[in-house]
Amino acid sequence: MSRQAPTVRSVLGRRGFSSASEICGRSFAASACQPARCGAGAYSSRSVCNLGGSRRISYVNGVCGTGCFGDFGFGGVGYGGVGGRVGLCGPRGYSIIRGYPDRKADGIQGICIDERLLKPLCVGVDPLEHEIRCQEKEQIKTLNTQFACFIDKVRFLEQQNKVLETKWGLLQQYVLPKKGKNLELYFENYICDLRKRLDCLLCEKQKLGSEECATSQLVEEFKCKYEEEINRRTTVENEFVALKKDADCIFLNKEELEVKVDLLRRQLELLKCVFEEERAQVDRQLCDTSVIVKMDNNRDLDMESIIKNVECWYQEIAQKSKEEVDAFYQTRFQELQDKRGKYCDDLQSNKCEISELTRMIQKLQCELENVKKQVSCLQTSICDVEQRGDCALKDAREKHVELQNALQKAKDELACMLRDYQELLNVKLALDIEIATYKTLLEGEESRWVLLSEVSSSRILPPRVATAPWGGGPDATAPRTEGSAPGAPGSIPRECTAKPGASAAKTGDSAPGAAGTQPAPSSARETRA
Repeated sequence: MSRQAPTVRSVLGRRGFSSASEICGRSFAASACQPARCGAGAYSSRSVCNLGGSRRISYVNGVCGTGCFGDFGFGGVGYGGVGGRVGLCGPRGYSIIRGYPDRKADGIQGICIDERLLKPLCVGVDPLEHEIRCQEKEQIKTLNTQFACFIDKVRFLEQQNKVLETKWGLLQQYVLPKKGKNLELYFENYICDLRKRLDCLLCEKQKLGSEECATSQLVEEFKCKYEEEINRRTTVENEFVALKKDADCIFLNKEELEVKVDLLRRQLELLKCVFEEERAQVDRQLCDTSVIVKMDNNRDLDMESIIKNVECWYQEIAQKSKEEVDAFYQTRFQELQDKRGKYCDDLQSNKCEISELTRMIQKLQCELENVKKQVSCLQTSICDVEQRGDCALKDAREKHVELQNALQKAKDELACMLRDYQELLNVKLALDIEIATYKTLLEGEESRWVLLSEVSSSRILPPRVATAPWGGGPDATAPRTEGSAPGAPGSIPRECTAKPGASAAKTGDSAPGAAGTQPAPSSARETRA
């Protein structure tokens, strides 16, 4: 049986190692070379086995989170890289694995080997040879057991490394959603839904207001129709008001209960969605990826301690994750409770505002009805006043037409009177001219007759003076000749002899006077009469 002294060398960046081994049917060779480049505690391992003629090769590399290696004291965390060659063993063979570290650090310690074993054997018989061989056998056994434990631990760590690499790849591929994003979307949708509900309620409120106006108008019409039955109307109105109040209270309570039920149903759906989303997030965060790695474990290992350590480690991780999740969701639940209280307060304030608005609407509707009644009364009074005004205006127009007709008639009569007056003035002027001409003729004739009478009296009568009763001269008693008229020159008194210019001027002054005034008779007309 040939023997080769195992050689182990380790150079790590921080805490890394690399190992290689081969086990053949009748020979044993192990070599540990420099590991692959590692940044923070890495390792790499290769093993080639040939036991009983069968050929198996196991190949493991990966990342280890934690490691502990018995007497050699190997441990570290990090990535590992592998470089080198793997050889398949026959009866006697070996494999070499080489790696390149970043920098030196604590790793696998070198194995002390007796240099005397390297020297050629003496042909002579040594009494201590048997003891030395026994010691060598024991030492090889211990080394083999330690190396087997080391290989098993390396395999386990490689499995863990593979599992962690798989998890790391999955986590890199999977992008966690931002915290609170889905919940914000749910709450935004819920708020939008509430706003839509509020808009619908406002629209229904307007419709109900219009319907209420219509019903109030119908009630007013019915009241007007039933004004004849006053006693019966009062009792019926009292009963109607009481029933209406009860119905309004019942209807409002029913609407409030329906709104509360709807809100509770929506909150329940929202909380269900939030719970499902949070549970999905927790499941995604705490999901464990199972990786099946086939391996050939030919050694009896202390699996119970390993399992206990792994269980403790996972329990600590699970407890820590549970505490973090509990704290996170406790804070989140508190925030949601605060928001719920805020939304409840806002809803209560909105309800109060709606009730105040309904009361204000009812008050305004009553005022509007009163104003409508006043407007109707004013419209009726305005119609009456307009009718009376129309009648008065019609009478005034008729009177105005009558007065215009009377005025036109008076104007026509005045025009006729003016024409008659003008004709009379023309006649008067003609008569005045005629009178003036006759007056001049009479004066001439009078003067001539006076002269003739004086001559005749001097011839017939004795010369005596006699005064006529009419104030004539001495010749006043002369006898009247035949053919003398009372208007003869001898019979005309002196005061009747007026100048024609004076009378003409007088008539001319009185001619354009007021209508209907007759001129005074002249002396000539009196004398002529």
